[in-house]
Amino acid sequence: MMLFMNRLISMLFIMMMMVVVFPSEGRSLSFDINAFRNNFAALSESPEIRNKVDPMVLSVALSGYYTLLEKGQVNRDGILTVIDFNRPSSDERIFVIDLNRGKLLYSGLVAHGRGSGDIYAQHFSNASGSYQSSLGFYTTGDTYDGKNGYSLRLFGKEPGINDNAESRSIVIHGADYVSHDYIRKNGRLGRSQGCPALSFESFQQVINLIKGGSCLFIYHGGSDYAIKSILLNPDLARLQLLTEPYS
Repeated sequence: MMLFMNRLISMLFIMMMMVVVFPSEGRSLSFDINAFRNNFAALSESPEIRNKVDPMVLSVALSGYYTLLEKGQVNRDGILTVIDFNRPSSDERIFVIDLNRGKLLYSGLVAHGRGSGDIYAQHFSNASGSYQSSLGFYTTGDTYDGKNGYSLRLFGKEPGINDNAESRSIVIHGADYVSHDYIRKNGRLGRSQGCPALSFESFQQVINLIKGGSCLFIYHGGSDYAIKSILLNPDLARLQLLTEPYS
């Protein structure tokens, strides 16, 4: 039943994204559609990317990446990180992609917020104290040593969806509850206070790969995120003040 529901949600999401990402005639796209198509085609030729990254998720991630790039908000062109929270925490669900070389640089485990769910992340918020993950597009900042050690700042780029990330201290860091051993003992990963926490074995590697202004996208297909996102649907920009914040 869960597999059927996930497939149904994905199908509905694809239908919606055909309208949101690829608008009808007469509306202008906010990014270079030819660059998008060429890059998506090249990435699809990589067996490693094709076998690990959901193509629908990748297409949505690329559309937001190119929109941010056109806005001058991506300082590190060519690096895209995708976190697929449609998958259980026991699966690999963070993917770092080199868009210029069409290569998967890293894939691994990543935790979601304790307020978002148990095995699956199902609830998302932009509010402080929610302990929930926030969806959408981010850019990476600089590194620092904090209470969780070596960490990477994240800046949410979507008003009402994830723009409280900095004030909420949503960062990438390592955690002992992110490991295959933890999964064997508990059936799932541990959970964070909203941060996309990584394993101690790989967090420094990942942080160094993506720090300094690259694009990061956190996805979930069972929410109304894509409808509210002004990056995926530029027409919403002029209606932003009239809509309720995503929560």
